[in-house]
Amino acid sequence: MQTPSQRPLWKIYLIFLAPMVLSNFLQSFSGTLNGIYVGQLLGTQALAAVSGMFPIVFFFIALVIGLGAGASVLIGQAWGAGETSLVKKVTGATLTLGAIIGLVAAVLGSFLARPALQGLGTPIDVLEDAVAYARVMMLIMPLLLVFILFTQLLRGISDTISPLLALIVSTAVGLLLTPALILGWLGIAPMGIQSAALAGLVGNALAMGFLVLRLRHKRSAMAPDRELFAALRLDWTILSKVLRIGLPTGVQMVVLSLSELVILALVNSHGSSATAAYGAVTQIVNYVQFPALSIAITASILGAQAIGAGHVERIGPILRTGLLINLCLTGALVLLGYGLSNWLLGLFITDVDALIRAEHLLHIMLWSILVFGFQAVIGGIMRASGVVVVPMGITLFCVLCIELPVAYALDAHFGLQGVWMAFPVTYIAMLILQTLYYRLVWRHKQIQRLI
Repeated sequence: MQTPSQRPLWKIYLIFLAPMVLSNFLQSFSGTLNGIYVGQLLGTQALAAVSGMFPIVFFFIALVIGLGAGASVLIGQAWGAGETSLVKKVTGATLTLGAIIGLVAAVLGSFLARPALQGLGTPIDVLEDAVAYARVMMLIMPLLLVFILFTQLLRGISDTISPLLALIVSTAVGLLLTPALILGWLGIAPMGIQSAALAGLVGNALAMGFLVLRLRHKRSAMAPDRELFAALRLDWTILSKVLRIGLPTGVQMVVLSLSELVILALVNSHGSSATAAYGAVTQIVNYVQFPALSIAITASILGAQAIGAGHVERIGPILRTGLLINLCLTGALVLLGYGLSNWLLGLFITDVDALIRAEHLLHIMLWSILVFGFQAVIGGIMRASGVVVVPMGITLFCVLCIELPVAYALDAHFGLQGVWMAFPVTYIAMLILQTLYYRLVWRHKQIQRLI
């Protein structure tokens, strides 16, 4: 029987990757489902109101994603070295900090929802609905962020099945509860645009409970037990190492979310129909982009485990396999997206003019997600060794100095479609610069364990 290190890398990738891609599919599907319910049952204006919250929610999720990225590298290295007590210490400290971020998001978001949405230029005809939805979303942030973070950390010990099963629970609850709250089934008072957020709260709570029970039943290294509860504190010795990797990643994600706010403001200037198109296109792009990111995360975790186990020579093959899988998987999804674009976007948008506009915008930038995936895999491999500052700098440079200026320039010249043209330009620049840094600098560094 082959040990994991003896299996072909492509098999290890697929064993690790398949549940993660399905998990990301379910996360996207949950958001898509809410979009379909809101768009079909409440109308295009309601969809525009919900779409306006995407960048704000992503802002806080980005902080947790960065935190989880740093902690996952340390957990992967500790797991590769067989040090389970260290896994629990990193897990406990990281979850504590994630919960604090969620509480801050809930407090600030509840009070600042209206001025934030007004500052984004949310169309006046959907502002009140957008504010109502935003306030509920902010209140559920603590639970949502801890749940997202916990599922991220589990991947550091190669557990991608538990997050998948938990997301099945969450998605199933949303599938049933969202229309029930919108339409007022079984005597429930109709709750309008807030229904999707409230259904998400119930779904995440039940999924978190399921996750806790499953991990305890499996006696997982990350199961909530006395040792993990004792580790639920701000251990700055550990968190300083987590933040050394996670903070640059988090800053990168926050800047990306802020750039999306700028992009959204540009889109909003074209009216609520354009905002609805933005929301629908974002949903479709997520189905392609999330698998590409999953491949990059897999490369990073496998790289971290190889470093922890002392098998640095496996880094090169891990990178090459990740790039090949991105070509095959992400490339296939891109082709599928083009072939089914009209039908997919029609699930969200009922207005014919808005649908035609959204399909044109999707066609402009969808292919560039393949390029995005290549640069993400290269960055993931470098993150496995704790090298994040320069890759982050490259991303920030491309977003701030290429994407935003190009979006403004092309918007002025081509209109709304010019905004979407900026994405391929940016992703190509990222790939070129990340590849140059990897080949000329990173490959010549000495790679060592961080914890």
